[in-house]
Amino acid sequence: MTELLPYLIVCPLVFTAGFIDAIAGGGGLISIPAYILAGLPPHFALGTNKFSSAMGTTVATWQYARRGYIHWPQAVVSIIAALIGSYIGSNLALLVPDNTFKVVMLIILPIIAAYVTFRKKLTSDKPAFPLPKTLILIGILGFFIGMYDGFYGPGTGTFLMLALTGIAHVTLNDAAGITKTTNLTSNIAALWVFLQNDVVLLKLGIVAALFSIVGNYLGAHFFTQRGTAIVRPTIFIVLVIFFIKVCWDLWM
Repeated sequence: MTELLPYLIVCPLVFTAGFIDAIAGGGGLISIPAYILAGLPPHFALGTNKFSSAMGTTVATWQYARRGYIHWPQAVVSIIAALIGSYIGSNLALLVPDNTFKVVMLIILPIIAAYVTFRKKLTSDKPAFPLPKTLILIGILGFFIGMYDGFYGPGTGTFLMLALTGIAHVTLNDAAGITKTTNLTSNIAALWVFLQNDVVLLKLGIVAALFSIVGNYLGAHFFTQRGTAIVRPTIFIVLVIFFIKVCWDLWM
């Protein structure tokens, strides 16, 4: 029973994380604490989570691509930038304590939550930027979000979706597609670093990946069926969970 306990803790929570992540990002808010609750040291929790989440995000990305939610010229710019950023961030994660970063997030999160709550629409009312400017902004956002994902991770998709709609004036559907491709890229880059440093428990990661795949598949299907109405409440819930988690981490 003791050997099964980590699986009983991790698998249902990873399924839930995958479902939420496919809709609005932020699945790591649930899955990373699940691995730690199951007894994994922090670096192993990050590494094993990257393995399972990368598998699930692959399925969600395929679902979005199949249904035409990915604007590839924009997505490719974000992918390249996130790949570089995630590689840098994941190497830093192995060296730098993250308490200072968590304090910064504790300040930023209420501001983002207020933005989501009081803004009437998540999409921008302003006209779209010219394509070159849009691509530059997407590249900058992709780099810093990729670095954050490699370094820490939780809330990556949520932050990128909000930044794409609010800063780069990307439509919500396009932002969802870019978020999936970018998140997948940063997951793979970070996973490569964690595998090289032997901080991935493959047996647990493979089983958890199956649950993540199912959760992401159902979440992506739910998004494409229900449209954008589900995004705002999901993002708000993710931000509240993240805020509570950061407070808990700092207190402990």
